Order: sequence, then C-alpha cells, then structure tokens
Amino acid sequence: MGGIGIALAMLGVIACPITSGDTAFRSARLVLADWFGIEQKGFQKRLYLCVPLLGAGAVISQLDYSIVWRYFSWTNQTLAMIVLWAASMYLFYEKKNYWITAVPATFMSAVSMTYFFFAKECLNMGTAVAYPAGLS
Repeated sequence: MGGIGIALAMLGVIACPITSGDTAFRSARLVLADWFGIEQKGFQKRLYLCVPLLGAGAVISQLDYSIVWRYFSWTNQTLAMIVLWAASMYLFYEKKNYWITAVPATFMSAVSMTYFFFAKECLNMGTAVAYPAGLS
C-alpha cells in the first residue's frame, strides 16, 4: 500500500469512526436537551446528559454488533424516510414539484416496512404473510 495508503487506511479505520461517534453523541445530547428543556451553555449541564449517554454507549458497545448494526441500519433508513416525507409535504404546500422527494420516500417506506414486518428481530411475519390461511 505504501505510506499514503497506510495513512488513508488509518484515517478510514480510526479517525472517521471516532468523528462519527462524536457527532452521534453530540446530536443525541442536543436532542435530549431540546426534549427536556435543559440549557446547554454550562459545562455541568452538559455533563448531566453526557454521562448517561456515554454509559448507554458503553453498554451498547458490549452487545453483538451484527444485531446493533441491523437496528442502526433500520433506524437510519426510517429517519431518511420520515425526512423525505416531511420534505414532500413542504414542497406540496409550497406548490412545488413534490414528486422529487415523494418517489424515494415511497420506496424507502416499502424497504423500512418490509424489514420491520419480516425480520426475525422485529415482527417476524414472513411465513404468516407469505402463506395466509394455510396455503403453504
């Protein structure tokens, strides 16, 4: 790989996940602060939310990552779907071309709902829906 390849690999394996985790924890802290009306200007008030969040992160980091990754992927897709539907409604009310966001939102809705209905860790409706009324 050479020196540049090693540097790029280290950046991709070490630095990118650390900055992504930092952003995720910061976003979660700010969302919780907004929900509960906790001001975030003082250092001590930030710790009120950071310590429990980091504790939850420590517990989650001990779980099987194949399961954690499935839930993360589904929630990420579902969040994108909700944002696309919200953007579609905004464009609709502004009398602009809302199809540009409604078509991908429809596709992502189908993907998210399919996973939720058929995955073993969710509703596990695979055989019940595929073969209704004993038609197997």
